[in-house]
Amino acid sequence: MIYSKLHLSETIEIIKKIDTKKIENMVNLILNIKKEKGRIFFLGVGGSASNCSHAVNDFRKIIGIESYTPTDNVSELTARINDDGWSTIFTEWLKISNLNSKDLIFVFSVGGGSLEKNISPNLVEALKYGQSIGCKLAGIVGRDGGYTNKVADVCVLVPTVNEKTTTPHTEAFQAVICHLIISHPKLKLYETKWESVSKK
Repeated sequence: MIYSKLHLSETIEIIKKIDTKKIENMVNLILNIKKEKGRIFFLGVGGSASNCSHAVNDFRKIIGIESYTPTDNVSELTARINDDGWSTIFTEWLKISNLNSKDLIFVFSVGGGSLEKNISPNLVEALKYGQSIGCKLAGIVGRDGGYTNKVADVCVLVPTVNEKTTTPHTEAFQAVICHLIISHPKLKLYETKWESVSKK
């Protein structure tokens, strides 16, 4: 099988295996955050950080929820890495942002974070801080979900169908599930541009 067909066939397999009940639970969690006038803080590194920026845009503009991600400010991010170290960058940022019990930490990650393997310890520390504050926790992750999957109120696991393509599929499906959420009739507040033009 040529690679393009293999990759897309894996995508179809993932779609069939994703737990849609968990996605609906995530939608309900976000709806409650919105009703309580809480904020959403998206956390991720690498490609997942790009998905965080995209999510902030859509959640603010289409759903109408106050949302942020620390990776949008490269100056503060690199200053904190340089001065304080990698593992605390998100925790210290959340402290300055006055994270509270009405808010939601939303993690995008391939592995979900692991202190034992020293992979994304900044996500783990941020989730621990969120637990201490009493805010809600959510995630869209791959593999076994790592620490995020263990502690989140709702976590959608992107099924692994091929160990060699776990990262591209997980990061792609973060965007797919995010767009599902922002277009969900329970949450969608404002029309997207091309859909509004088509109606005219």
